[in-house]
Amino acid sequence: MPRNNKFLGHLVAFLTVAVWGSTFVFTKLLLLSGLSAAQIFTLRFIIAYVLLMLFSLTRKNHRWLADTWKEELLMVGLGLTGGSMYFLTENEAMNYTTTTNTSLIVCLCPLFATALIGAVYKSERLRPSQMLGTVLAAIGVVVVVLNGHFVLHLSPLGDSLAFAACLCWAFYSLLMISANCRYDVVFITRKVFFYGLLSMIPYYLLSPEGILSLPAFFAQAFSDGSEMGLSIVANLLFLGCIASMVCFVAWNWALKTIGAVTATNYVYINPVTTIVFAWLILNERITVFFLIGTALILIGMYLADRKKA
Repeated sequence: MPRNNKFLGHLVAFLTVAVWGSTFVFTKLLLLSGLSAAQIFTLRFIIAYVLLMLFSLTRKNHRWLADTWKEELLMVGLGLTGGSMYFLTENEAMNYTTTTNTSLIVCLCPLFATALIGAVYKSERLRPSQMLGTVLAAIGVVVVVLNGHFVLHLSPLGDSLAFAACLCWAFYSLLMISANCRYDVVFITRKVFFYGLLSMIPYYLLSPEGILSLPAFFAQAFSDGSEMGLSIVANLLFLGCIASMVCFVAWNWALKTIGAVTATNYVYINPVTTIVFAWLILNERITVFFLIGTALILIGMYLADRKKA
């Protein structure tokens, strides 16, 4: 593959994770406004799916289904692992454990993704120096997330849910290898949104108020002041248009261009960008532990991406 494409793949992976890092801040603002985690996920995926479907309809090679039912099931798996199951387990984990525990466990998913992909694809297994790099980056994540407070409040249920989210993203990365060999990224991403939304139906059958209460919520938001209502809509549009539609297409392309293991290592950057955006938007403080952890992440990622001489 041309070196320009490789460089662009790394740049796209970095920028995508940088945007995803900011979503914790915008999601927090929406949660504070009164929306639930499930409602936020559903609304952002609806926005993303509608926009991507409109774009797909303009393409000459537009298709509705995969070539075989087995490959359509592969798309279902992507929608579950990268959509509904990932977001529900991650957000639900924060109801039972601390945000620190959740962030720490979820952001360590490259370790599990690397092990899982390496177990299935021999060509993707890391050399000892590369494994050292990914472990070093993981240590950097621990330093950044704990931020000098080296005390974890263990919660078996909450931590298990966070670990489930971590595994979901690892399996998503694994399944994307097979999907990228057969289909273009726009088709795959549209399927992720579709099956992610479809698999939310059982959730809303058990909790129908999650959907039924949305009209009243937006009516109340705008009645309290147009500024508040517009802020909620703007945050949702950012999460749906940029963080979901654009970023999922970009991420899936990066997985295809630089490989699932290399791209997934960029998830280590996630807590770094989250803290930077929290500093810019929420005026949260940047500490020396953030700087040390960031340095470890960058050094570790450099080692993990080194090619065999």
